[in-house]
Amino acid sequence: MVSTGLAGRRVLLGVTGGIAAYKPAELVRRLGEAGAEVRVVMTENAARFVTPLTFQALSGHPVRLSLWDEGAEAAMGHIELARWAQDILVAPASADFLARIAHGLADDLLTTLCLASAAPVYVAPAMNQQMWANPATQANLALLRTRGVGIFGPAAGAQACGDVGSGRLLEPDELVAALAASGQPGLLSGRRVVISAGPTYEDIDPVRFLGNRSSGRMGFAVAAAAAEAGAQVILVAGPVHLPTPAGVQRVDVRSARQMHAAVLAEATAADVYVAAAAVGDFRPLEVAAHKIKKRGDGGMTLELTQNPDILADVAALPQRPLLVGFAAETENVEAYARAKLERKRLDLIAANQVGGGLGFETEDNCLTLISADDITCLPTASKRELARQLIEIVAQRLEQRSAHNRDVAA
Repeated sequence: MVSTGLAGRRVLLGVTGGIAAYKPAELVRRLGEAGAEVRVVMTENAARFVTPLTFQALSGHPVRLSLWDEGAEAAMGHIELARWAQDILVAPASADFLARIAHGLADDLLTTLCLASAAPVYVAPAMNQQMWANPATQANLALLRTRGVGIFGPAAGAQACGDVGSGRLLEPDELVAALAASGQPGLLSGRRVVISAGPTYEDIDPVRFLGNRSSGRMGFAVAAAAAEAGAQVILVAGPVHLPTPAGVQRVDVRSARQMHAAVLAEATAADVYVAAAAVGDFRPLEVAAHKIKKRGDGGMTLELTQNPDILADVAALPQRPLLVGFAAETENVEAYARAKLERKRLDLIAANQVGGGLGFETEDNCLTLISADDITCLPTASKRELARQLIEIVAQRLEQRSAHNRDVAA
């Protein structure tokens, strides 16, 4: 993927220590393909994983490692480098680096450059999932966000230590796209986008609930892509274990009725509503006050009642937003999705097949985007990449709708 948003940009790439330090080698190459000029600064720990010579060969410039480089610092080289940079991207950004920059420390070359430069700073965290979830790390990230530091990722998945969870460095293509999007007006600048994501849980008793296997990854990826595109994003999230994307306002809910109330409260002022959540269709008619015990005959009958239809109620609003639905099907995907598109009066529906290792709880996906007048197939890719493609199409649809409204008004 080659981005045109970085042509001629001067990017200072900081590399901190961690097993993900090998990935920025490919990132340097991709940034160069996008037209950026790249200079690399490594921490001493990063140089334990990858040699500076690797980055020098790829960038075409010497790699800086220390404030105590007598040759470079004879002319105050770190100030010159700080002034040269138009963007500072630290990838990977370790938990230690995030803590130091959040508290204004300047005890090595990279942190000094971040403080001494007027360029915008972006960090791409990479660390063990437990370190990422630690309250200290999250507090440091929150502080950085308030200061305008851009945060790219992390992704979730298998880690080198054997753990599974959030903390993986975004892939080079994703970082290039995120950096390019951050430096130019977004496709959805000035727009308000509401997204629902994840499952809903319907309590049976204080111990048990009805739920589904949705991980929320697709909806969270759409939220991240919408924020990258410049939108004001409100993410209504069911019970998932995912970090909030940078620049996104998150509302946590549990049940379908809670999600219904949260979405309706936000949708009245929204330009777009993306219904990526796997909302439970039914809930128990009554919730037992105490844990239900086994009976002698081994059977139990659970009486269910239907949950409110979030999409239908948003579609019925006097000033309805552009509506994007999702259809996860195990068979006849296109036919069922088209029927849902028409039944719920959607502008666009993203259909995908689930089951047999597809869809739920996976990093990759493929989507078929269906509207009343078009069908677009998005081949298998990461959910983040699919989300970006979806947002591009949503932005096009939104502009077409705005143009139509202007013509009608005229």
